[in-house]
Amino acid sequence: MHLTKNAQRLTLVAMILASGIVFLDSTVVNVALPHIDRDLGMGLSGLQWIVDGYILTLAAFLILGGSIGDQYGRKKAMLGGIIAFGLASVACGLAPGSNWLILARLLQGIGGAFVVPGSLAIITATFTDPEERGNAIGTWAGWSGITSLIGPFLGGWLVDNLSWRFVFLINVPLIAAVLVLMRYVPESLDEGVTRHLDWAGATLGVIGLGGTVYGLIEGPAAGWTNWLVLTSLAVGIIAIIVFIVVEVQVTHPMMPLALFKLRNFSAVNVVTFVVYFALYGGGFFFPLYVQNTMGQSALVSGVVFLPGSILMLILSPHAGKLAGRYGSRLFMTIGPLIYTVGMLGYLFLQPDSNPWLVILPLAAITGLGLSLTVAPLTATVMSSVPRNNSGVASAINNVVSRIAALVAIAGLGIFVSQVFLNNLADLSRNLPPDKAHLLQQVADASSGSGNSQGLPPDLVAVNAAAYTTAFHWVIVICATLAFLGAIISLVFIQNTTQSQEQPSNPHAKIEQEITHADPRRRAV
Repeated sequence: MHLTKNAQRLTLVAMILASGIVFLDSTVVNVALPHIDRDLGMGLSGLQWIVDGYILTLAAFLILGGSIGDQYGRKKAMLGGIIAFGLASVACGLAPGSNWLILARLLQGIGGAFVVPGSLAIITATFTDPEERGNAIGTWAGWSGITSLIGPFLGGWLVDNLSWRFVFLINVPLIAAVLVLMRYVPESLDEGVTRHLDWAGATLGVIGLGGTVYGLIEGPAAGWTNWLVLTSLAVGIIAIIVFIVVEVQVTHPMMPLALFKLRNFSAVNVVTFVVYFALYGGGFFFPLYVQNTMGQSALVSGVVFLPGSILMLILSPHAGKLAGRYGSRLFMTIGPLIYTVGMLGYLFLQPDSNPWLVILPLAAITGLGLSLTVAPLTATVMSSVPRNNSGVASAINNVVSRIAALVAIAGLGIFVSQVFLNNLADLSRNLPPDKAHLLQQVADASSGSGNSQGLPPDLVAVNAAAYTTAFHWVIVICATLAFLGAIISLVFIQNTTQSQEQPSNPHAKIEQEITHADPRRRAV
């Protein structure tokens, strides 16, 4: 694919904005959660579904979206996904109740699943020079990351000045801009390959993720012996096992497991899981703690994280370019280490802390760590596989990051609820029975979100102390996983630079397994 520099720039802008909107909706809603809870009375379980429902369908359909794009045209798949995403965003903004909102979020995720894998695959096909490709991927990662990191700030302003509904309606003008830019984007697909979609794999993937996540989210509220919880967990786990068996045996798998024979591809996906677990796990609980426990506004809970967004914007393109020149291992080791240091600093955060003196500088440190990690990680994913499989490789890596988010939010939700309630019970032993009962009532209603609405000042302090302990454990877990990501990168990532790429295909044997020796398959 040979395009003019101007056409390449317009294509890059379109891909950044399209995928950025999808990433934005992964985080922009977080600061609105306390207000949605007060308006619709959802509790922690309902709030988890607003976030996890979106991530669930996004993860479940990502590989299918990538496969459809690879086979029938990535631009076509993206256009369909963008339009569906826009309609679902309007439905979210107009939601009259919790069930409507959750359903609309599920539909948003499906639309987004057809946008993200195509955006990175089109960039890879558009920029053929290794160093230019590394710079383009770094720019994409920086701006796409900025949209997800700026989400708390934008969401906070919209919630405080307008309504939580505008957190979703803001997507409409952004999507209109994407549709205008898409006219400049060239089509990209794998020509000559047999057109066949793995519907069995797609169905099993949706059932496996859906059943498992439903059980994890509803388990604490409904009880782990509840028949629906047990059934959903069992069905989900069985579906995941059958999915793996099917993908090994089918002729045209949705997830080519042969890709995992490539060392860098396997290693980078493990790093993706642990780093994004830390990122999404902390990102879900930070707004709840800052607003519900520290008593800060939605806007403040977003603004204090802006330094990380600014650093992502400035440094990610350079990190991607340098990783293309010198290799990714160094950056993927140092980045998570810096992120770990920043996260551990949050152990000093208390209900009466000044957010500008504590959160603001720590957000800069974690932002620096992410800036050095995300672009090299993404570049490693795309350079570690045959170009024919760039769409599905991008989709797999995105699925891994979304599964990390699902497990983090659902798993940490269970953990936080239990630790919070245990701490509250210990702190309530010396209280009068009527106050202890009131405290327990409010805690049960909040279901682990830390909301102290309806409590007198003396009990607010008790509630805050109990929730702070649970929040600090979240920080320890997330910091530990980020550190693990650094160690895995150092030990397992092969530091092959772009300049060492050979004209011949270094993945020929793997590619032959993936395409079943189809000599007609080639990237366009």
